[in-house]
Amino acid sequence: MKKLIKYMSALAPVLIAALLQSACKKDGGYHDAAGTNSKFAGNTYEYLKSKPGVYDSLLAVINRMGLQQTLMDSNVTLFAVTNPSFQLAINNLNTLRRQSDKDPLFLAKVDGVQLDTMVSYYIVRGKRTTDSLLLQDGLDLSSVRFGYPMHGKVSKISASGLTGGGPDVIEFSNTKRSKFTRNWSTTTTGSNNISTKNGIVHVVSPDHIFGFDEFVSRLTFVPPPPNLMTLIGGKLTVLRDNNGGPDNGEGSKKVIDGDDHTKFLADLQGRLWMQFELNEPAVSGVYTLTSANDAPERDPRAWTYEGSNDGKTWTELDRRSNFFFEERYQTKVFRCPNTTAYKFYRVDITELRDGGLFQLAEWTINKVK
Repeated sequence: MKKLIKYMSALAPVLIAALLQSACKKDGGYHDAAGTNSKFAGNTYEYLKSKPGVYDSLLAVINRMGLQQTLMDSNVTLFAVTNPSFQLAINNLNTLRRQSDKDPLFLAKVDGVQLDTMVSYYIVRGKRTTDSLLLQDGLDLSSVRFGYPMHGKVSKISASGLTGGGPDVIEFSNTKRSKFTRNWSTTTTGSNNISTKNGIVHVVSPDHIFGFDEFVSRLTFVPPPPNLMTLIGGKLTVLRDNNGGPDNGEGSKKVIDGDDHTKFLADLQGRLWMQFELNEPAVSGVYTLTSANDAPERDPRAWTYEGSNDGKTWTELDRRSNFFFEERYQTKVFRCPNTTAYKFYRVDITELRDGGLFQLAEWTINKVK
């Protein structure tokens, strides 16, 4: 017994030193929180169906758009939108509709063309785990149905008071076909890397609004009447073209080519008008302007819309000032109380959002309904 006590007495300083060394060892700063990394035995569509109360709205849209087979047998990555995201979108839409004394809309009744475009944002080609999105600038992604350009990038969220001290999240962006990130609309994921038989599922955070920032604007847009430029035909002239001329890649003809992914680019120099001479006079009470792909500072901010029958004497039909496009590739419809048939119509631009370089994707003159 005496020998045991003597042995323990000799060992005590060693144990105490070891404990002190352990207690004084510095923490590494933070501990990585592992991603979800779970596996599901079925395909991606079956995974959604296995979560009642979570993906009901997403399933309703997928079924309506005929995307079931895509989620069953194609190699895809799904950024899965949960019910709260759809609820936010529908609530925002119907709040605006109530202000206009319109009946509410629900997923089963909204415009299928717009719905199809928006849901396709969330289904991208190939299996894209977080490991494949670790590049500094992230990775360009392509939607499975329309090849629409999306983008994914992994980052760490803050936790326990430490910047970047939390788990990995994916910054998932609608690029709006712009190379400038300032024009993108971005959301984040809540959990990642759920593996199914044919793909990967990342769950989008519930505070995301389905459709990014386009749900309300797409479903409240009222298409303009028929375009007189194509209905009757005629000739475009402008006060000033760019150095390459009207047929150049960004020449004036691009503003009436029916493609919002081309544009007319030219120096404003204080004033720039675009004029269209119809083959025969017609009444235009509506016209549209569409913002171009980038550089919002080049958007027109102030202009007049005018009509003439000789191309010399002009009547003002509409005047706009302090105008702003909210996003790229956005078509705005302008209405005016014109009842006179004119042979010439023009938009006379006098001010830009900033700077002196003007651009516009599309211009139309439209008949009265």
